[in-house]
Amino acid sequence: MDYGPVWMRRDYWESLCHRWAAGPWQEKSRAAKCNRAAHPEKKVHTSGSVSYATHSQKLLERAPTFHELFDRTHKRKGTDDYVSKSARTIAETYDRMMADRYAEGTPQPDLDLEAWVNAAGGTRKG
Repeated sequence: MDYGPVWMRRDYWESLCHRWAAGPWQEKSRAAKCNRAAHPEKKVHTSGSVSYATHSQKLLERAPTFHELFDRTHKRKGTDDYVSKSARTIAETYDRMMADRYAEGTPQPDLDLEAWVNAAGGTRKG
């Protein structure tokens, strides 16, 4: 608590520290830690918190397709290896579904949301 960020008022920092040390916050933190440890292959991204616009500029200086963006954020840098078995399965399942839905030579949408939701596990979160 003694070494807060220089840009934040001390009373705000202390208030946050007290909130983070309280029961409800600690319970949520413990639950999240257990979930991350139990499922290390889930929700692994290689890019950190980077916006879609930034990715599109870095990737190809054009808007990337959804699949290009997924690969960029779910493959290890400098390799063609996905960060997890789950990421590989989702990408392969989505590719198969797109091939089944759209005949070769017909235009495909950048993202078929229904196919993506099914490939990613069937729950749409927003």
